[in-house]
Amino acid sequence: MKTLFNKLRQSFMRLFGIPIAVGALTCLLSSYAFSATPGETTKPGAAAPQAGSTHPAAVEQISPEEAKKRRDWAMSLHKKAAPKKGCFSASYPSTEWQEAPCVKAPNIPAIPRHGPRPAVVGNNNDISAGAPSGHITQAIGHFENVTNVTSESGPIANAGASVGDAYTLQINSDFFTNATACAGSTNPNCKAWEQWVYWNSGSGSGSASMQYWLIAYNANCPTGHNWNQMALYGGTYCWKNSASAVAVPNQPITNMANWTFAGTASSTGDSVAMSTGTNVYTASGDNAVSASTGWNIAEFNIFGYGGNNLGGGTASFNAGASVDTRTEIIYGGNSAPNCVAQGFTAEMNNLSFGPTAPAATVPGPAVIFQESIAGGAASNCAAAATIGDTHLRTFNGLFYDFQASGDFILAEVDPGFSVQTRQVSGAPTWPDATVNRAVAARFGKTKVAICLAPQRTDQTARVFVDGNLTPLNDGNTIELPEGAGISRHDNVYLMTSEEGNSVRAAVNAYNSTTWIDVNVGLGRWPSAAKGLIANVNGNVNQIATRDDFVLTNPFNFGELYHRFADSWRVGEKESMLSVCNTERAVERGIPNRVFYAEDLEPNLREKALGVCKTAGVKSGPMLDACTLDVAVIGQDAAAKVFVGATVPIAVGTVVAESSHGLLWLWLLLLAIICIVWLLIRRAKTTP
Repeated sequence: MKTLFNKLRQSFMRLFGIPIAVGALTCLLSSYAFSATPGETTKPGAAAPQAGSTHPAAVEQISPEEAKKRRDWAMSLHKKAAPKKGCFSASYPSTEWQEAPCVKAPNIPAIPRHGPRPAVVGNNNDISAGAPSGHITQAIGHFENVTNVTSESGPIANAGASVGDAYTLQINSDFFTNATACAGSTNPNCKAWEQWVYWNSGSGSGSASMQYWLIAYNANCPTGHNWNQMALYGGTYCWKNSASAVAVPNQPITNMANWTFAGTASSTGDSVAMSTGTNVYTASGDNAVSASTGWNIAEFNIFGYGGNNLGGGTASFNAGASVDTRTEIIYGGNSAPNCVAQGFTAEMNNLSFGPTAPAATVPGPAVIFQESIAGGAASNCAAAATIGDTHLRTFNGLFYDFQASGDFILAEVDPGFSVQTRQVSGAPTWPDATVNRAVAARFGKTKVAICLAPQRTDQTARVFVDGNLTPLNDGNTIELPEGAGISRHDNVYLMTSEEGNSVRAAVNAYNSTTWIDVNVGLGRWPSAAKGLIANVNGNVNQIATRDDFVLTNPFNFGELYHRFADSWRVGEKESMLSVCNTERAVERGIPNRVFYAEDLEPNLREKALGVCKTAGVKSGPMLDACTLDVAVIGQDAAAKVFVGATVPIAVGTVVAESSHGLLWLWLLLLAIICIVWLLIRRAKTTP
């Protein structure tokens, strides 16, 4: 066949020229392919490929310019409604819809999230796009910077053996209130939910459709509307597929970079569209839950092929896989979408975020984040940290030292999330430096504290939940009220909330040296955060006291360590860290002076600097901070947290009290003493 095709191509090109020849041969090749199994190229009489085939179809290699043209073409069709209800398709470069046959969607539920967040993407551990105002009418997702993605597999409906190229693409709405859809429910917390799903089973044709849910309906599902009733999470849930689905040729995971996927909902109807790069397929839905009346958050990602009563299935990628995921929304405004660290489906993939935590969302037309096998960071929309002795990085990217000792409010976001840390002085050896020895967080009404254990015990750290000592073994997760949870992986403790807020505490213990590095993630951005790691006025160089007095970089030593530090101190009654108290009273102090790497004794500084450079820390503020930490903490391992660390947007410096100001104070005091002395002398000499 290949030889014949090459001969025909040469003959056609000699006779008709390149453009006509290409068109004619494309038609000829399409006719040949149509006679074979859909989505496959097979020889007559050959057996059809089995599910899980290890020989996916080759992906066309095109230039970046051509890829952009095809992406723009697909986006134009995603935003162009089909002429009527039903199923349609279009082939590049045509922008006209052609009617296509409809099929039935797989009779498999793609179930809603439940329980604590996993360490991988899915089951609420995701990044979504939120509408700054109004309601979403369309979401469009695709993948960028697809790197080393060579294979994927997963079970069908979360059961049985894994199948190659078995996955779903999902756009999910948030759970929203719909009085009409939940009219028959006795549960006031019944919610409506819509999913736009592309199903790829690994063989034959895939399909794109919509799936509708009544969350926690807790009654017999409405009759006469084809609802499936499902016992799930201790309640009764209702789900159904759209009446129609559109067939899409099987898509190998190696074509991932060429896909775009769209879900639409308006007052007049809903639809789904899937682009493979050269073709777009669309189907209209039943608008069964009127998503356009309550759709505020859109989740897009690749997940397992449905779920069952035991949970959602997982799409597993090959080692080394990494992709950037982009979610765009249309909601009636022009502002960039808000970042929301939540997801709504229980299906998962085996990727995680990072390897570094997502930074604050950059203004733009979409929410974008990286997920990879090399990940491990918690999903969040804005990340901040307190590390080493003690360096703070704010949510907006300011990096500054804060060496006061005591219990402090690190971050606070109303109404239900706050984080406190305990900083302990390095005195008598290093009186002007501190390290974290405890961290606590409040998620709603639940308080969790991680405390370094007393040195005379065989423990490294202890966990307290609502004041009660709670054992947590390596690899385990504890489910907490209101959708929160805490998990442990070796020396790392991860606390998360249903809203996407998180605290990651890395407990470092080397010989007799212990300290905690803390990362804080926000579930929404923009967000009105306050505390030591929050900026104000959208200005990376400004921080503020609890009573809103603003300090601007460079910071005055007295203002930083008196007015600012004292405002964010917490007393014993307010502190969530009181459960960490041992035999020593909580220290409350400030350093005598600013203390940087340049203040170290030269030989010690050079040795610590060499450790940091050998570890791979790059020049700049991270290298300076690393040098100080290795010297003060006294452990080479202190350098690890700086390797590959995000470069700060701004670096805060602290200036000492003005010597001129102190001189004037002394002169004023001397003048007062002189005046008093003269008055006393005059009084004695006056008759």
